[in-house]
Amino acid sequence: MDDHLDLERLDQFLCSDDSPEDSMMLSDMDGFLHGIICSPVFIPSEEWIPLALGADPAEIPAWVLQDIGDLYSGIENGLKTDPRVTEPIFWLASEGHVIAMDWCEGFMQAVSLRPKEWLRLTESGTDGHLMAPILIHLLDEGGNSVMGIAQEDLNAALAEAADAIPEAVEGIFSYWKATDQL
Repeated sequence: MDDHLDLERLDQFLCSDDSPEDSMMLSDMDGFLHGIICSPVFIPSEEWIPLALGADPAEIPAWVLQDIGDLYSGIENGLKTDPRVTEPIFWLASEGHVIAMDWCEGFMQAVSLRPKEWLRLTESGTDGHLMAPILIHLLDEGGNSVMGIAQEDLNAALAEAADAIPEAVEGIFSYWKATDQL
């Protein structure tokens, strides 16, 4: 990650009244950026930045755009190193457990920008499982797992899936790279 990137300052801006009402928060933005970088096809910044910020980038302070660019570069560089380095930004609950739901929702927002292109992976008989740790975090409006996980097993499944996300993202990135998609 960029040494000049101040995640705390970026987080404070995104949580403040100064940010656009529809702006992503830091965790879902980080997931979104991971999804953009892992996309099987290039998605131009002119398309994804307004979605991430919920506004025209011209309305956003330059330092915010720079920090988001630095965050993007840090994620991309981590995925291109050998060995790969993936450090998703998850929330930490006051009880001490990790909350990866927002991050996963952000990742899936990126997937939704090119859903047909993602089908090659998600319908793959050998590598579709790479999406499971992310998909496990998706809940319906009633708080039930869209993957059919029983409510009494959900907390344990979420914790296990959160631990598996870095490796899954690295696998997704490698999958597209191996198929010459990245």
